[in-house]
Amino acid sequence: MPEEVATAPAPVPLCVDLDGTLVRTDMLHETLLLLAKSSPASLAALPGWLARGKAGFKHLIAARVAVDASGLPYRTDILTLIEQARAEGRPVVLATASPTKVATAIAEHLGVFDAVLSSDEGTNLSARAKADLLVERFGERGFDYIGNDTADLPVFARARRAFLVSSRGGLRRAAARGHDDVTFLDDPVGGLRAWAKALRIHQWLKNLLVFVPLVAAHQLLNLPLLGVAILAFLSYSLCASSVYLLNDLLDLPSDRAHRKKKNRPFASGALPVKAGIVAAPVLLASSIALAFFVPPRFLAVLAIYYLLTVLYSFFLKKQVVVDVMLLAGLYTLRIIAGAAATGIKPSFWLLALSMFTFLSLAMVKRYSELRIAMASAKPLAGRGYHPDDLPVVLALGSSSGMVSVLILALYTQAEIVPDMYPAPEWLWLAPPLMLYWTARLWMKAQRGEVDDDPVVFAARDWQSLAVVTLMGASFLLATSGWSIW
Repeated sequence: MPEEVATAPAPVPLCVDLDGTLVRTDMLHETLLLLAKSSPASLAALPGWLARGKAGFKHLIAARVAVDASGLPYRTDILTLIEQARAEGRPVVLATASPTKVATAIAEHLGVFDAVLSSDEGTNLSARAKADLLVERFGERGFDYIGNDTADLPVFARARRAFLVSSRGGLRRAAARGHDDVTFLDDPVGGLRAWAKALRIHQWLKNLLVFVPLVAAHQLLNLPLLGVAILAFLSYSLCASSVYLLNDLLDLPSDRAHRKKKNRPFASGALPVKAGIVAAPVLLASSIALAFFVPPRFLAVLAIYYLLTVLYSFFLKKQVVVDVMLLAGLYTLRIIAGAAATGIKPSFWLLALSMFTFLSLAMVKRYSELRIAMASAKPLAGRGYHPDDLPVVLALGSSSGMVSVLILALYTQAEIVPDMYPAPEWLWLAPPLMLYWTARLWMKAQRGEVDDDPVVFAARDWQSLAVVTLMGASFLLATSGWSIW
């Protein structure tokens, strides 16, 4: 009789979850945000879609958006495990509850999967449904599985070997109770530093503009008005942070294509998108609650600010020139908000100076971004500018800065000045100081030495701080009445 030849056992496949495992995000939340940006009117249909079940809900959303798989925040440690499995000759399977359209786009981009198992219009491939399908395909204990959530515990229980991507102690203990061979992979969740970055706490510096009417009217030591201004500052800051979150969530694809913005907490996956979706309305509600302790005019200005920023996030940021004019207007709106809170009417001079100064700063921001994009031979993601626009932006921005210097110089000779400043000759120091700062800022921008945000640059630049201090001193001396004549 012929001798029987033993056949080698088939290699055990490695099955990999998608959301929170292969990528540091959730594709349902990602596609929902894409839908919100591309077709806001479709959001009204969401309750009806959800009534069809979670699988149908995901399918209907995914059918209306296009996911850029190249920009997603992939976990390098999971990609390493996949490469190791492929090197061993093991098949690798993407097993996900995401809809087929999304899963296929990601699998085609990576090119490392031998098969894709995903949700269809009628079945949400998660938890027991996923476990049953994997056992049907590969047999009980016939596959290894990498997951990250409670829904993966039923799959772990039927896998040969389990990999849990999570740092949550309770989930780790539950996985260990259900399986005797679990490998734990750390998944550090963004802490206070990540949230501070997402909320742009450092950008609250801009909201100090609400105190400008108090300072300009020499009422900074008026404690009742100062208290109201502080509440206005806090309310405005919470509203601004809500807007920053909304803007980041809607801009995920373009941020991930940006050299620096790709490191933002939501774009990089350091913070879950779901947390941002929850935090944005909570911050807005907190802002409104504080605004009720401020005169009603302030709440009206705050509503205008929020409306304009939402329009900017959805539509206007891609409109050339309109975007920078709106950014400049939002700076000036902070001054108007402070005036509304304190009841101090801002002068023409203050508003004109603010408009042209901040238009110049907004142009610096665009100029820096456009210059970097041109140097890297990449388009400016999420904006309507082209490399050929660079000299025009330079001309418009620098001329706006010079106009602001001229307005300040003319103000020193205005009729209202002697009534407010007993020694107005000290004000003559302010225009040349501002001229120096504006010229230097644009020189720095031309050399590529200004960050994307010129306000942040100025806050860190010692010469800018020195100029602000000297200009403040000139106004204080003019107020003191100590004349040099």
